[in-house]
Amino acid sequence: MNAGASASSHEQAIVYIIDDDSSVRAALEDLLASVGLHSVSFGSTMAFLGHKMADAPGCLVLDIRMPGQSGMDFHRQMTELGIQLPTIFITGHGDIAMGVQAMKNGAIEFLTKPFRDQDLLDAIQHGIEINRQARAEHAVAAQLQKRWDSLTTGEQQVVQLVVQGLLNKQIAATLNLSEVTVKVRRGAAMRKMEAASLADLVKISEKLKI
Repeated sequence: MNAGASASSHEQAIVYIIDDDSSVRAALEDLLASVGLHSVSFGSTMAFLGHKMADAPGCLVLDIRMPGQSGMDFHRQMTELGIQLPTIFITGHGDIAMGVQAMKNGAIEFLTKPFRDQDLLDAIQHGIEINRQARAEHAVAAQLQKRWDSLTTGEQQVVQLVVQGLLNKQIAATLNLSEVTVKVRRGAAMRKMEAASLADLVKISEKLKI
């Protein structure tokens, strides 16, 4: 249930709503539809978990107090569940301490009912943009990892030393190889990694943490 797959700017975003009050869910769905946003709503966290998430950018509007599992408890579990959705808390029972705790746990906004429609819409647009960017970064990282995995063990060893600043001669001595072999492996690795220069290779290695 991971929202971190590839994304593009034209993908239609989805707003997930979890609130035990059906009238609140209906009002939020109408509000979002009025500005062209697609939403899916649920009366509990269990109902949400039983739904297959779309491979699209989105965010979560989450009621903080509900029968059964609270929104606060669910939000703390989201990472281990593999749910990477920016979260906006809404509550009719909010207080400052609860809001502070929600933000410390990573929520992007905390709104007390009744709230201004525009405040919620602004928070949702912000959340969608955060998630869209995260998905794009995840897609890039996955592609770089795929390129790295295509290298032979020997090529990976050479790259690891190249990005440390060692010269071909030093790499050859370290790996007990001929300098020609190092050059061949280095060239093959550069092609496979699609790195046009040493600077490119260093940047890629930093992103891959190699």
